[in-house]
Amino acid sequence: MSNDADRHGTASPVRLQDIRPGERARVVGYGEDSAYGEQLMQLGLIPGTRIELQRRAPLGDPVAIGFRGFCLALRPDEAECLLLEKL
Repeated sequence: MSNDADRHGTASPVRLQDIRPGERARVVGYGEDSAYGEQLMQLGLIPGTRIELQRRAPLGDPVAIGFRGFCLALRPDEAECLLLEKL
């Protein structure tokens, strides 16, 4: 049943922590209590943007995501606000 939800775009959003290096996702929004959401949108992470998790540091801080031709390193507390859809 979850496969049908994924195909129709109705799956629950996931967080960046749920994505493994090499996996791709699409930004679907931001958490409501996000302090970083506005800053990330100004950097180009608007809903609909496709990202790829490129690297995760050994202790999980920071993570590197690629999108729109560049790489952005985020701390876990900054990345927590991203709501994603796995591709």
